[in-house]
Amino acid sequence: MPQAALPLRHFLLALAVVAVWGTNFVVIRVGLDHLPPLLFATLRFSMVLLPMAFFVKRPAVSWGNLAAYGVAIGAGQFGLLFMAMKGHISPGLASLVVQTQVFFTIGMAMWVSRERVQGFQVVALLLAASGIILIAAHGGGSARPLGVILVLLAAASWSAGNIVARQAGAVNMLGYVVWASLFSIPPLFAMSLWLEGWPAIVQGVTAATPWTWAAVAWQAVGNTMFGYAAWGWLLARHPAATITPMALLVPVFGMGASALLLHESLPAWKLIAAALVLTGLAVNMLWPKVRARLSPAA
Repeated sequence: MPQAALPLRHFLLALAVVAVWGTNFVVIRVGLDHLPPLLFATLRFSMVLLPMAFFVKRPAVSWGNLAAYGVAIGAGQFGLLFMAMKGHISPGLASLVVQTQVFFTIGMAMWVSRERVQGFQVVALLLAASGIILIAAHGGGSARPLGVILVLLAAASWSAGNIVARQAGAVNMLGYVVWASLFSIPPLFAMSLWLEGWPAIVQGVTAATPWTWAAVAWQAVGNTMFGYAAWGWLLARHPAATITPMALLVPVFGMGASALLLHESLPAWKLIAAALVLTGLAVNMLWPKVRARLSPAA
């Protein structure tokens, strides 16, 4: 039975979410101008937890599940991503490379469930991997090897968080992220003290401008509260196959905003790498839907 078309208002809401998630990489770069990366991540999750924990009910999942997700997403995904973006990779390329979490998630899910990899997934992975190799080979100052490695590790941490969240079942994702932040804050702050040091923390806070604090607040208000709430609302009303392909636009907004606002260059190699990664993501996400349409009705 054909799926109903996405109403214009719902399409615009989904577009607004992916625009926020994509342009957020530029916002992160602004916050990193004054704040050490791990401190920035600590403040991000602190603003997610408070005051939202007083207004959003804790989901009916175990504390262990929340802790695993909080550590994977907090200390893993965002801690490593912010460290990479502190001079090791440009916002536009970071928004692209971190999308490899899709393939890490597939690999981890197959390892857990013992599923076999399908042909289209191999093709998708090879396309995306070719784009990442191109970035690593030509990145120069916009993508140093350390930056690419850190973002790939961030993507792997994101995928681990996806597996943990899947084990939680159907939950309010906003509440899940808010309460999991309780477990993101301690390891991030401990790593900030250890790797960045108290003097750097004090200097970062005292040097922070209103734009810096706006960048921190945007991580909680725009990226989390609006983003997760709106995305969850859409997924509750439409099939996932209708909504999730919109996420392909996140790196498009990320690279576009980085070029427009931060004057990040877009040479041919970077556009080719982006095309390879996005094509790989599209094949992985859309091919099952295309195959189902092409298959004769039972």
